[in-house]
Amino acid sequence: MQIVHSIAECRAFVQAARKLGQSIGFVPTMGALHEGHLSLMRRAREDCDTVVASVFVNPTQFGPRGDLARYPRNLERDAELAESVGVDLIFAPANAEMYPEGFTTCVTQQGQAVKSLEGQFRPGHFRGVLTVCLKLFHVVTPHRAYFGRKDYQQALLVTRMVRDLDLPIQIVVCETVRGPDGLALSSRNQYLAPLARNQAKCINRGLGRARAALAKGERSAIELADLIRREIVAAGPCEIDYIAIADPETLAPVETLDKPAVALVAVRIGETRLIDNCTLEP
Repeated sequence: MQIVHSIAECRAFVQAARKLGQSIGFVPTMGALHEGHLSLMRRAREDCDTVVASVFVNPTQFGPRGDLARYPRNLERDAELAESVGVDLIFAPANAEMYPEGFTTCVTQQGQAVKSLEGQFRPGHFRGVLTVCLKLFHVVTPHRAYFGRKDYQQALLVTRMVRDLDLPIQIVVCETVRGPDGLALSSRNQYLAPLARNQAKCINRGLGRARAALAKGERSAIELADLIRREIVAAGPCEIDYIAIADPETLAPVETLDKPAVALVAVRIGETRLIDNCTLEP
């Protein structure tokens, strides 16, 4: 496995692979790799001839309440994990490589799906996400790019960007990987103290209660969201940003579940902000 830090080196690698007729799978990450990332890399390894992963803590997607300064960084460990699942190249650029002096271009979207939920509580976040993804897609030129379902809104918006801009890339969204306690794996989980980690299990429990109620015939989105809320609040002190029952494609709120919807949650436990979601199929 190789590690490169410049756009020119990364392009040279993927161009050589393309000349050999190889398919390229790409997993964009911010490092601090865990089993969720590794599952994406394994899937890319199964699907593609060459696998590229990026490790870049993108500053433009962090807001003033974000944790950019303390976001975990350990490229040596990330490289060992990526190599263990068959990644061929890690692209780990510096900030100045991705955003050189005078950089002024960004990607924005319109509509409910980008303005709601994370878009409401983290202004500018998706502008940063979409901009860096588009730059990485142009550098890596993958045939397929892999994203986790835990970041449901992000995967939805990236898929829309690829469609709207006619990029020749297939976006593959893979299922959320969870720990034995049901908590969705996230690089931020390591911030949780043991008591907070135990409390955080309430998020998946709440989603499970909503699924169970739906299976028993509950169709009111308000009632389902309230079930999730009560489970989270009962677990201990927290700050809930949102609990939403929404259309899977537009993220517009729904009132009655007469067709599949998605439940999305963002909650801050201590200083750690966690997100999760699940599909609700009547």
